[in-house]
Amino acid sequence: MLLYNTLTRQKDEIQPLNAPAVTVYTCGPTVYDYAHIGHWFNYVRMDTLIRTLKLNGLQPEWVMNITDVGHLVSDADDGEDKLEKGAKREGKTAWEVAEFYTQDFLDGMAKLRITTPDQIPRATQHIQEQIDLIKTLETKGYTYVISDGVYYDTSKFEGYAAFARLDLDNLQAGARVEYNSEKRNPTDFALWKFSPDPAASDGKTRDMEWDSPWSPDDKPRKGFPGWHIECSAMSMKYLGETLDIHCGGIDHIPVHHTNEIAQSEAATGKRFANHWLHSNHVMVNGEKISKSLGNGIRLQEIVKMDISPETVRLHILESHYRSQSKFSMESLVAAENRLASLRAMAARRYQPLDTPKSVTTARLDDTRQQILTALSDDLDTPSALVALSALEGAIDIGGISTSSQDAFGAFLEWLDEAFALGLSEVADISDAQKKLIADRQQARDAKNWQYSDEVREALEDQGIAVRDTENGPVWSPVKTD
Repeated sequence: MLLYNTLTRQKDEIQPLNAPAVTVYTCGPTVYDYAHIGHWFNYVRMDTLIRTLKLNGLQPEWVMNITDVGHLVSDADDGEDKLEKGAKREGKTAWEVAEFYTQDFLDGMAKLRITTPDQIPRATQHIQEQIDLIKTLETKGYTYVISDGVYYDTSKFEGYAAFARLDLDNLQAGARVEYNSEKRNPTDFALWKFSPDPAASDGKTRDMEWDSPWSPDDKPRKGFPGWHIECSAMSMKYLGETLDIHCGGIDHIPVHHTNEIAQSEAATGKRFANHWLHSNHVMVNGEKISKSLGNGIRLQEIVKMDISPETVRLHILESHYRSQSKFSMESLVAAENRLASLRAMAARRYQPLDTPKSVTTARLDDTRQQILTALSDDLDTPSALVALSALEGAIDIGGISTSSQDAFGAFLEWLDEAFALGLSEVADISDAQKKLIADRQQARDAKNWQYSDEVREALEDQGIAVRDTENGPVWSPVKTD
């Protein structure tokens, strides 16, 4: 199985350290607001990775974190924590905000049929692990303390710029992040941030803060972890010091993932991850989807439009994870029509035919191999769907042969393991509905068009569409109002 590796800038074969087990870490959501469609593109793509690993006989151990503290509003290590900002916006505590949006995110994962990770650790539940990791870095001489926190000295880590291919010689202070005059280097980043001094902030305190071994003035000062340290601490706790695969968005490369590598490898002396997979941006109207631009439609809004989560999932699969994908309502409607065709294909499971053009088990096996080959070549979902569409066209013309009916059922179940579109869940219709279809055909044979139309309309009201072909009537499921 080949995946593009950001570390090497080429497609590399997955070679787990302890095959068939393969460790996978995904940077999860910062739970201060609703996830938008751009986020869901990323997580469906990560789920596709997990599913494809399984199809190739591997056993993924998947960890995805919940960032519920420490992610500031910029990469400059200043400004508000996003959770604190969300709390002010909604008039709640940061803890309440984190719990609400964590549950909303998990509900969205279920709606989109995203595999549940083996572990979903929260940053607030792993404060000690983060403190311990910072103390290790401190012992090894990688840290220093300034007025607002404990920082990592990037000049101490040889090869800091290699992963993102940063040009440090020409990187001016403030070119990547805003400049902090106390930092030794523009690229240095916060491992631990100090809470504001209560004496200087009218006694106000943060909702989320903890005791720590550090302070800016030898006085006890509470604080909270930086965003980057939590991913290193939690991934290594659950998956070990070297990961097989680390996943995230492409925007994580120059800062978040670069910093993860620096702190993790400085602490352990080992490579942090052998393979890095990054999902590209999603564009709407020529702009990257982001909360700051306010152009990110939410899954809840799409579902309210009577568009199914499976349609959203199919639309995401129609683009390659490394492409700069485009989202629009027009493309979502097109995906809805495509899913309807695939569901019609699945319904042919209950309507076998024996004609020269009927699809046999051999054709199903060939399509299965084409799909697996495409997915195993850097998660090429567009090519995999092309192979599936070719099969759908053949089944539309010739149906499924009687001898291959059971094999087709097994194939649909395999497709759901790969794509999770619910095609194996398309159910047979009732005997009474089948009799209506037969009665309608008799009426058509007798040229009783009025009764034929009445039956067709009655079936549509029950969510069944009937199409007349040279081999007789064919039914398929349709949406009802």
